[in-house]
Amino acid sequence: MNFDNFKKILPKIAKIPLPGISSQLKMAPAMRQKELEKMRDRMQNARKSAVMALFYPNSDHETMLVLILRKTYKGVHSNQVGFPGGQMDPEDINFTATALRETEEEVGVDRTTIEVIREITATYIPPSNFTVKPFIGILHKTPIFIPQPSEVEATIEVSLKDLLADGSIIERELSTSYATTVNVPAFYLNEHVVWGATAMMLSEVKDIISTAISN
Repeated sequence: MNFDNFKKILPKIAKIPLPGISSQLKMAPAMRQKELEKMRDRMQNARKSAVMALFYPNSDHETMLVLILRKTYKGVHSNQVGFPGGQMDPEDINFTATALRETEEEVGVDRTTIEVIREITATYIPPSNFTVKPFIGILHKTPIFIPQPSEVEATIEVSLKDLLADGSIIERELSTSYATTVNVPAFYLNEHVVWGATAMMLSEVKDIISTAISN
């Protein structure tokens, strides 16, 4: 989608009622769905974090979304694809500030250049005990990404067209925090498998934008 056309639907994106958990569960492993009620209780006392679904124009003025491939390390999210974002720091006045700060740190985008469009539905990540608040934001100019050396292996630039395509959703056999070798729904974007909490949040982003386009 041309970025000028994308900007025209931003007022709709900002006001559409959130599809919420029903949208996220499309991309949740079956075992996670069964644990949903317990997770709602855990979310109240979990550590806090925020992420940014950041859209921008590329050099051809097509609408893009940036994801990150995390470094390989001894941790539950090692070498996984996610949104820019991270844990809330004491100096962050709210979740929006966390998402903006972490995006600047992880992909090198000046936080003052990001226009935050809206917050979407929070989700809980059991393995790391985090409640994550996701935001949709945009940049009005093509960015030059600078991955944070200690945290980010690479940036992954995904076209909105590819995200919205029916063929972007697949099923893969993966090991999760719930079980080994279980079939999970996932996005397949730029030859990367995006699953788990990121896929759940991305599902809601996709549904919001799809609704804005069709209305």
